[in-house]
Amino acid sequence: MFTLRLPVITACGGINAAGRSSFHHAYKRLVIDALPEADAAATWQSLAQLMGVDPQDHQFMRDHTLIRELESNLFDPDQVPHNRAVEIPASPEQPSVIRMRRKDLPESPPADWQCREVDGGWVEITLQSPQSILLPQHRRMAIRAVGQLPSGFDPASLYPSRHHPRGLQLMLFAAADAVANLGMSWGSLSSRVAPDSIAVYAGSAMAQQDEAGNGGLLSAASRGKRVSSKQLALGLAEMPADFINAYLLGNLGSTGLVMGACATFLYNLKAAVQDIKSGRVRIAVVGASEAPLTPDVFEGYASMGALATDEALRRLDGTDAVNYRRASRPFANNCGFTLAESAQCVVLMDDELALECGAQILGSVPEVHVNADGFKKSISGPGVGNYLTLAKTMAGARALFGDQLIQRSFIQAHGTSTPQNRVSESEILSCISREFGIGQWPVLACKSYLGHSIASAAGDQLSATLGIWRHGVMPGIANLDQVADDVVQDGLSFRREHQQIDPQELPLAFLNSKGFGGNNASALVVSPEYSCRLLAGRHGAAAMTSYEQRFEQTRQALGDAEQAQLSGEFAIDYRFGEGVLSESDLKWDGDALYIAGHAKPVDLRVRSDFDGWLKNA
Repeated sequence: MFTLRLPVITACGGINAAGRSSFHHAYKRLVIDALPEADAAATWQSLAQLMGVDPQDHQFMRDHTLIRELESNLFDPDQVPHNRAVEIPASPEQPSVIRMRRKDLPESPPADWQCREVDGGWVEITLQSPQSILLPQHRRMAIRAVGQLPSGFDPASLYPSRHHPRGLQLMLFAAADAVANLGMSWGSLSSRVAPDSIAVYAGSAMAQQDEAGNGGLLSAASRGKRVSSKQLALGLAEMPADFINAYLLGNLGSTGLVMGACATFLYNLKAAVQDIKSGRVRIAVVGASEAPLTPDVFEGYASMGALATDEALRRLDGTDAVNYRRASRPFANNCGFTLAESAQCVVLMDDELALECGAQILGSVPEVHVNADGFKKSISGPGVGNYLTLAKTMAGARALFGDQLIQRSFIQAHGTSTPQNRVSESEILSCISREFGIGQWPVLACKSYLGHSIASAAGDQLSATLGIWRHGVMPGIANLDQVADDVVQDGLSFRREHQQIDPQELPLAFLNSKGFGGNNASALVVSPEYSCRLLAGRHGAAAMTSYEQRFEQTRQALGDAEQAQLSGEFAIDYRFGEGVLSESDLKWDGDALYIAGHAKPVDLRVRSDFDGWLKNA
């Protein structure tokens, strides 16, 4: 008999402009001034370890986290190289003469070039028709506000990175951070299930765009360079999942990436939730990584008019100087979004396994819905798909918890800080609030602190949501001096100030994502308190008492893990070439396939979903 299983969040890790996600430190950076002194001190210590600074230098850590002016460790925004197309005039009556070294001549010179050798290996070329050339230049970037990782943090220093693209470095850090947040070793956890009962769903929306990935691959010829043997392979969008499998976890189970532009994290969360609910998977690692801070990506979004340029920010504020900290202004008067880098990762288990191993319960995810927009006027234009995702997610929450409880929820808005989004998303949220009788629905927008990390954006939302339930402070929308006149406010509550809450009073959260092309996704996330109530309702009080006893050991291990991280004892357990399996490591035993290093076999007693169809054929 099929038994529906609840996907439980048992670990969270990652890195973004606010710091590391494990133990809620990135969230705590958002609300650090509203926290008790001891909680704030732990987060300052966490940041200091990442950034390599004195834990007491709070001002430096404030200035070099969250949204700020782009720092030059990635590239120099004042000296961005580019090629300008120019033309050398020439005609038979007025030819032009240039000289170059013989070894620099093209393999097939144009037919109208007249070449004459001169001394010292040089060639004199006479042009009798105009010649187009690319002239190397440098320019100052017009967009400098970014959600950049904390200054001084270098993920490549934590393992043998071997010229990996930055997005892969971030994903390995995020996954390792999540594993460290389990409160148990990965080996002890994975040994409880069959090797094909584990899944990894992770990747990026834009693939790896820096020099070590697709950026170097696609620009090599135009820059006179050679393509490396790694750029094509490491540039693939699903490579973050492949790296988790091959070099961190040694996973043999399901793997993949579901791409959905800015909704990619939720697309992958949906895949994991479906697999756990159906019983196909018992452990799922869900992640997304985006490292889009490259000149070409800035140029692409700028050409769409999507980013907040320095000039637009000056006009918006009526000043000559740019306050980069205020670049992202969801639901306020704004001028474009702020590009950001981030990698986020969560570990989900089915409810039975979570109780069995005494895992921490950070929350649960009963519902994730995805819908397209239908016919569109433009790729970036809004449609009705997001009404569907939120309506179905809200309806699922109402069916599970009732009308009264959905009124005690909050929404993590997509909140990009573009004029179009502030109108279209506020209309959607207001409609949902009205139709489901919510009242004044609290609207949160963490992009006001972190920027827009594309594929990883909903991972940033989820990380912040789990922190709210742990520490009881709901972040206000930074830079919301005044809600814009064209934002629909009926049934919604927009706040700039942080708000102290009782987590039991706001037990449900909704995550919302809207992506280019009509990629819409919404998820229901349930607080730890109410997740445990669901588990008690299914498994009974005695089972929960036994779980609490097992969790004590996990609690102690989590405390030790956090202290180790705060002391700087963290490295990515990167396993290159270790434990590689071959046919000799497989043992066939009837309907069971045993694999060396794995305690439980793969069960080959498979029942076809189409069993019986041929009986009456």
